[in-house]
Amino acid sequence: MTDATPGSWPADRSSRDGPPRTVTLTDLLRVPLHRARLVAGAAAVGLLAALGYLLLVPPQVTASAVVAVRPVVTDAFTPSGAAADRAVNMNVESGIATGTEVVQRLADSVGGDPRDIRAALEVEVPTGGQILRFVYQAPDADRAVRAVNLAAQAYLDVRRAMYEKQRAEMLRSYDESIAKVVTQQGAVQRRANSAKGTAAADAAVAELAGINNQLTQLNAARTEIAAVDVNPGWVTQTAERALASSAGNRPLFLIAGLLGGVLLGVVLAYVWESVDRRVRSVVDARDATGLPMLGTVRRQRFRGRRRAVDADVRYVAMAIAERVRQPARVALLAAREDPTALTASLAVALSAEGREVYVADDHGRVERLRDAVLADRGRLPAVADAARSIVPKPRVAGTPVVTGPAAEPGAARRPSPHPAGARPSSDPDATLTLPRVGSAPAARNGRVIGADEVTVGIGSVRFGSWHQGADHGLVLYNAPPAESDERGVAIARQGTAVVVVERDRTRQSDLRRLVERLRAAGVSPLGFVLTRSGWG
Repeated sequence: MTDATPGSWPADRSSRDGPPRTVTLTDLLRVPLHRARLVAGAAAVGLLAALGYLLLVPPQVTASAVVAVRPVVTDAFTPSGAAADRAVNMNVESGIATGTEVVQRLADSVGGDPRDIRAALEVEVPTGGQILRFVYQAPDADRAVRAVNLAAQAYLDVRRAMYEKQRAEMLRSYDESIAKVVTQQGAVQRRANSAKGTAAADAAVAELAGINNQLTQLNAARTEIAAVDVNPGWVTQTAERALASSAGNRPLFLIAGLLGGVLLGVVLAYVWESVDRRVRSVVDARDATGLPMLGTVRRQRFRGRRRAVDADVRYVAMAIAERVRQPARVALLAAREDPTALTASLAVALSAEGREVYVADDHGRVERLRDAVLADRGRLPAVADAARSIVPKPRVAGTPVVTGPAAEPGAARRPSPHPAGARPSSDPDATLTLPRVGSAPAARNGRVIGADEVTVGIGSVRFGSWHQGADHGLVLYNAPPAESDERGVAIARQGTAVVVVERDRTRQSDLRRLVERLRAAGVSPLGFVLTRSGWG
């Protein structure tokens, strides 16, 4: 799916542009890659946060002990039925194990705040079993092992004390009942002895037999209660230092912090890109300007690849030369960037074939332009630099020398890009199409070159202000940033303009505003040149 329907395309978009292109995975990856500094900064922050956490928070050591819980029954060898796991309510046992009495005993033994001990102590209850697993975290292994063993033993002591108290209460109740029955037995015995030989004596004897039977049952029940084993369970696995483990893997914290920072950086990159859109490709520049592309100039990455950059500039110069004719006034305009380096390179490329180029600047950058022209002139090919001596290849005897365009009278010529009658004269130098080497003015070789002029190839480049270049045939105006100075747009009204777009730096909103200002001022730009960041 695309972000617009065919009916919603802008009216000024030509039919050859077609519908908006679909967003691809490359487009999604381009934003984080171009915001790599932001993503790297967020990743560093996440890594530092994880590292700070590990340094400020002491490492925790975990120790565990296991307690098997048994039900307290009268006969330990009698099974408690099919639901053996329900003989003891494990939820209640877990609550007792983490209760106040156990925590207080543990605090008295190992020392510390009961609230911290309660937070460090954890009791796990496996499903379907009568087992309590005590887990304790402490800064060192000795404290963790000691505390968890004491917690398990404290739970057993508390539970045993509760069972013993319950048994003591039951025994006391039985003792009271037995004492009452014995008192009643003595009273009935005295009554039977005083009424011997009468019916009352027989009734007393029968009542005494029932009392003796009740007393026998009470004594049997008391004996059974007194024989109950109140042991609540056993510690089946004690904690040992060798079995203690670190609570969490420290490298995992660092990896989690790094990945979390990267994720946060990617999100911030998309948020920033949504409010600060930059030109990322030729498509973005064409959509923002609606102008044709004159060429792209790649950024120099290695010394050995400078020729490829120079070739890009020469192709851009050819594209500009095909679109204007002398006298020409071309202003190189950028929204917020400085096109000085590109202006100097274009001046060298245009003058290398015999043109006299005047580079104008009213923003205090003439020295920078001169230095850039001298640097670019040193990389000219030998065939374009008249100052370099070229040893001609030997000719074979008898071979005719063919020079000039008249050498091939029947050869087809390239059609002119201008309509018929557009040229005022037949002079081949009247336009900025690539001139022939032999058409350079000969008078130039006989005059003295001034201090503001640099010889480039068989042409020259002069420098000065805009008003000083009024009588020159080809003027390149190194315009200041259009967002801060309107002189570039004003001078473009007297000729034409080339919009300089710096990839990954020029904002799309600034670029649209610049093109709208040019069109509102009556300027029809030749097109745009896409450069890499680092120019100017």
